[in-house]
Amino acid sequence: MPQVNPDILRWARETAGLTLEDAVGKLSINDAQGTIATDRLRALETGDTAPTRALLSRMAKQYRRPLLTFYLAQPPRRGNWGRDFRAPAADRSARDEALLDALVRNVQARQGLLRSAMLDDDDDLGPLTFPGSATIDTSVEQLVDSIRDALGLQLSDLRAARNPDDAFRFLRSHVERAGVFVLVLGDLGSYHTELSVEVFRGFAVADEFAPFVVVNPRDSAAARCFTLLHELVHLWLGEPGISGGDPLDPVEAFCNNVASRFLLPDEELATLREPEDEDLQDWAASITTFAGSRNVSSSMVAYRLHRRGVLDRETWLALSGLFRSRWLEGRKRQRQQRAGSDGGPAYAVLVRHSLGGGLVELASRLMASGALTTTKAGRVLGVNPRNAHTIFATG
Repeated sequence: MPQVNPDILRWARETAGLTLEDAVGKLSINDAQGTIATDRLRALETGDTAPTRALLSRMAKQYRRPLLTFYLAQPPRRGNWGRDFRAPAADRSARDEALLDALVRNVQARQGLLRSAMLDDDDDLGPLTFPGSATIDTSVEQLVDSIRDALGLQLSDLRAARNPDDAFRFLRSHVERAGVFVLVLGDLGSYHTELSVEVFRGFAVADEFAPFVVVNPRDSAAARCFTLLHELVHLWLGEPGISGGDPLDPVEAFCNNVASRFLLPDEELATLREPEDEDLQDWAASITTFAGSRNVSSSMVAYRLHRRGVLDRETWLALSGLFRSRWLEGRKRQRQQRAGSDGGPAYAVLVRHSLGGGLVELASRLMASGALTTTKAGRVLGVNPRNAHTIFATG
């Protein structure tokens, strides 16, 4: 009979984002015979004791790993992300990379289930035509027009939104109508597994029937608009992968150029009034005012000015860091305000926001038609199957 690899027990716990203290609670491991619970789990992870079959089953569930994983000779290699377009970063930990790997695999599994159900459904409308329809040699202007036509979206519609949050919702709805499922997702279902935008900003799962885009919610709404469009370009190119950070890769730089031109044409950028004094704070004030009136990201405006040669690289990076720190400070204040208020959005409302109306509505229809079982619908939605009907009923 194969033996459990204790090294994989520890690896599985750590890549699930759990400390020893967190894990013993989730696994129902208690103090026993004078040994505290965390020491009992540590003994399992060092091979001093062997887990029972029942405990392994609980580990498989809580660590989100197949049971067979624990019998492997070594931890499995990273899943197929597509290409990793991120610039190298010394501050991305092995734990963060493992959590990102788990998130990508989770989304890919959900996408696969949905795709199979769509192909089994009698009402399937056939493959989409835009995935892989462009190359990096396609002109930026041509690709901007192609995406705009596919979405049926005018720039004036985004400008008319009351704020960046409404602009993102409007853009997302048009992307979903075009056949792309947009998830706003940045963890594995718990704050213990939160991934910052320094780890990833977004990623795409390319497919001609059920393409997915995942956008990290830990960024401003205006920045999420940019990330969503950036990942759409990856779909048009048929070059899925993980995005984030300084765009060193030519494909990543091309996606940035298309997304930023979509949101801010050259002729509109030319109307930005440059400050008389080249001081960083003056540039920040000018860019913030300009971006705010157009529901676009200040960081994106700075990037475009850098691309046009108006800002040197050092000033652009300094402004990006400044805008990022301001956003983090504002987000911290919002969290404090929410912590002091009563209640909050209902669970089903939060889940629907994360999944998007397009995915929820299609999963509901496929379950009603029998193409998706309740269990598989729960997996597609990332919720307990018992909660699927609640999600569907929340409009």
